[in-house]
Formats: sequence, C-alpha cells, structure tokens
Amino acid sequence: MAHILAVDDDRDLCDLLRTALERDGHTVTVLHSGAEVAERHCTWADCILLDVMMPGEDGFATCRRVRTLADCPILFLTARTEEADVLRGLGLGGDDYLTKPFRLAELRARVNAHLRRQNRAPSHRMQRGGVTFDLQAGEAFCGEVPLRLTRGEYALCEYLALHAGRTFSKEQLYEAAFGFDGTADTSAVTEHIKNIRAKLRACGLQPIETVWGIGYRWKNE
Repeated sequence: MAHILAVDDDRDLCDLLRTALERDGHTVTVLHSGAEVAERHCTWADCILLDVMMPGEDGFATCRRVRTLADCPILFLTARTEEADVLRGLGLGGDDYLTKPFRLAELRARVNAHLRRQNRAPSHRMQRGGVTFDLQAGEAFCGEVPLRLTRGEYALCEYLALHAGRTFSKEQLYEAAFGFDGTADTSAVTEHIKNIRAKLRACGLQPIETVWGIGYRWKNE
C-alpha cells in the first residue's frame, strides 16, 4: 500500500493516525514538527498529512518549503475554521484539508480517495482548449510547457476537460475529482479553480467558465 508521512505536534493524535491508517495497510511515518520534514521524506511519501498550527515552522511554511520536492497529495489537518486560512493553505499547494476535530473514518476515506486518484493509470492523451493532458502521467501541458498543477488542481482540471460543455456544481466536482462526498469543502474547489485559471492565463488560455449560481464548465470548442 502507500507510505504516508504524518506531521503533527500532538503525539496522541499521531498515534491515532498511525493506528487508523495502518489498518488500511499503509506504512505511516510520524514527525512532530514541520522543521523535521526533509527532502528524503518527500522522495518516498505517497501522501503527507500536515498539521497547520505547530510551534516553530507551521504547516503553511512547511508546505511552501517542500511543495516542489513532494509530488504527492498534501492534506492539511487544521483547527482553524476561517475560510481565509483554508484558502491560504490550498494556495500554497495543498490538495485538501480536514478540520479538527475530525472522524478517523473520514480521514481514512479522504486519504484513500487521494491515493486512488494518484495511482490510476489511463493510457491515452487528450487535447482540450489548448491544453494537452497526459492521462497516464497525470500531467497537463500548454504546448510543450508543463502547467505545474498540484494533484488536486490536475484532478479538477482533467475532470472538467473530459466533460467539456457540461456544468458541474462545486460539490459534484469535489466528489468526482477526489472520490469523496465533500459537501462542506466547496471553498477548496473555489480556490483550486482560481489557481488553475491563473496558471492557464499565464499561457494565454481561459477554457474554464463560471456558470453563476451553478458551478463551472470547460468551454466546449
């Protein structure tokens, strides 16, 4: 199964995380501060669980530091409920978040959903709206230039492009992209779409439309 890195200064919570995820067959490595996360951890981690409020280097700072080294989903564990804090984390390259206190069953479902997205292996390429998708590698390109999307951004971008012309609500996009019913996570979709649009605009592309009061769609060209 997967190798998961859990970073949280709450040692009791870390013990619970390890027990819950090892039940699913995963290998769990625990660190108790963001500063301990080194490049070697990023090379083997299939998923990183990152607490936000830690002494010293907080989770946001750790994510900013390691995002270019870690090609895997990063899920924030946060007691902060303000939308601005959540959106900040996603803007730094996080893929998802869980608000403390959370149910261990929900944590396991989120982690496994992200791992399924990461490990699926379609066998063809697709072009939509000036973007080329390598569906096997899970990468998107503008011409020959990589779009540098996070896992969460790529999942949403690919799903919209695969269903060009159809409009999806934020709840539908979250469930389709991550395989989990995330009715409380519409702000995550909003932030991911904002980041995707910024990266596409840098290439002179604007294929994603907002359908006011409903959601988003990829232009059917």
